[in-house]
Amino acid sequence: MFKPLLLSLFLATPALSQTAPVLEVTTTMIADRKAVFATVESVDTLTARTRIGGTIAQLMVDEGDRVAAGDVLALVVNDQMAPQIASANSQADALEAELVQAREDLTRAEDLFERGIVAQTRLDQAQTAVAVLEGRLASANQTRDVLVQQEREGAVLAPAAGRVLDVRSPQGSVMLPGEPVAIIASDRYLLRLNLPERHARSISEGDEIEVAGAALGADVAPTGVIVQVYPRIENGRVIADAEVDGLGSFFVGERVRVHVTVERRETIILPRAYISTRFGNDFVTVETEEGRHDIVVLLGAETPQGVEILTGLSVGDRVVQQ
Repeated sequence: MFKPLLLSLFLATPALSQTAPVLEVTTTMIADRKAVFATVESVDTLTARTRIGGTIAQLMVDEGDRVAAGDVLALVVNDQMAPQIASANSQADALEAELVQAREDLTRAEDLFERGIVAQTRLDQAQTAVAVLEGRLASANQTRDVLVQQEREGAVLAPAAGRVLDVRSPQGSVMLPGEPVAIIASDRYLLRLNLPERHARSISEGDEIEVAGAALGADVAPTGVIVQVYPRIENGRVIADAEVDGLGSFFVGERVRVHVTVERRETIILPRAYISTRFGNDFVTVETEEGRHDIVVLLGAETPQGVEILTGLSVGDRVVQQ
C-alpha cells in the first residue's frame, strides 16, 4: 500500500519543480548612495540691529523665543534725546507766541494803512515778520519731529518671523548705531550637506536624498530634494542644500544622517525568492539545456527590487525560484 504512494510522490516532485517560476537575468540601473551627515540650517539668518546709539534699557527676548516680523526685541534709550526734545518744544512754543504777536501787529498795520495813518513800508514789514516767523516755526516743528522719530527708533524690531538664535547684547549694554542685538533664523529650514569634492559632478539639483529616520521625529519627511549645489569647493568639500519637510522643530546646527546618490551603475538585481542560503553560502538554481543545477553567487546591496548579484550570474541566464 505504501509503495504506490511513495512512487506517486516521487513522480510528482519533478512535475512540481517544472512549474516553478523561471526568470531570465537582465541588468538594472541602480543608484549608489553615500551616507553623510547634514546639518539643519535656516534658509535666512537675519540680524536685528540698533538704529540709534544709547543704552539697552529693556531686553524683551531670549534665545529660543519665537518672534513675528516687527516685534520689539529691545528698547534703546539715549539720555540726550529727552533734553533735545524738550529744547525743541520750548523753541517751537516761543516761536508760536512770537507768531501770534506778529499776526496781531499785522492786523493793526493793515487797519492803520487803510485809514492812511501808516505808510506801505510799515505794512510790508509786518507781513515779512509774519512770513519769517511762520517759516521758523515750521522748521522748529520739523526738528522736533526728527528728534521724536529718533527716540522712537530706539525700539529694535524683528526683521522677520522666526526664532531667536543668539542675543548679542545684554540689557544695560551701551550701543552704537548699527550694532547687533539679536540673530534671528527664519521659519524656513533646510539640510546642508558636506560632500567630498570627487562627488561634485555626480550630484545636481532635483536629486532625492534619504533621511535616516532613527533620530528624527514623526513629523520629518523620510526623503528630501537637493535644491542648490554651491559652485565653490573649499577644503576639498562641496556644499549642497536639500529641502525636507518637518525640520522646524529641530535645533539649528543639529546633525542628521542622510543618504545621497553619488553614482548610477548597471548591475544584476535578483528577487530574494530566487536565492537560498546553505552552510553560509548563497545559491541560485540555473536552468540550462542539460538541466538545473545550483551555483554559488556573491550578494551585494539590498534594494527595493531585490538583491544585487556581484558574481555568479550573467545576462541571459535563466534562474528558477526556490
